[in-house]
Amino acid sequence: MQNFIPDIYQKNIYDIDYMRLKKMGIKCLLFDLDNTLVPVKTTMPPQKLKELFLYLENNFKIIIVSNSNHKRLIPFKEGLNVDVAASSRKPSKKKYLKIMNMYKFKEHEIAGIGDQLLTDIFGANRVGITSILISPIGEYEKFGTKINRFFEKFIYYYLKKKNILIKGRFYE
Repeated sequence: MQNFIPDIYQKNIYDIDYMRLKKMGIKCLLFDLDNTLVPVKTTMPPQKLKELFLYLENNFKIIIVSNSNHKRLIPFKEGLNVDVAASSRKPSKKKYLKIMNMYKFKEHEIAGIGDQLLTDIFGANRVGITSILISPIGEYEKFGTKINRFFEKFIYYYLKKKNILIKGRFYE
């Protein structure tokens, strides 16, 4: 169960203390796309997200790491001027390790940010990077995500019972 516990838990990407991450030595932010940056059916980055990324790009390398295909990520790659890793198959280690190798980052220099325990947090924890969980920002979810959410309920229940992770009780 340890692999499902995020290092940081915040309501959304706008509540994360990015300067604290920088002080911790984080140099690269790996963001999930769907229900982390934008709702699943959103096809272009909104202005508020563009402004956040403009602020962050001066301090971090930003990469969108998504299980979605490249076609889905193109508008975000272009609209936010970031690199993307499509079809990542999270929680597989492969894309994470490829990014670390390609960009020459060490585990302690990267944070993975996402809304799912079974893909984003488990994937980040498996490779030893800082894991940051946020609450999903949209209600609509793809079929595969609905299956993950079903299993997440049991993980959340177990972690709540142990007073380790409680939905809505955010921490840094």
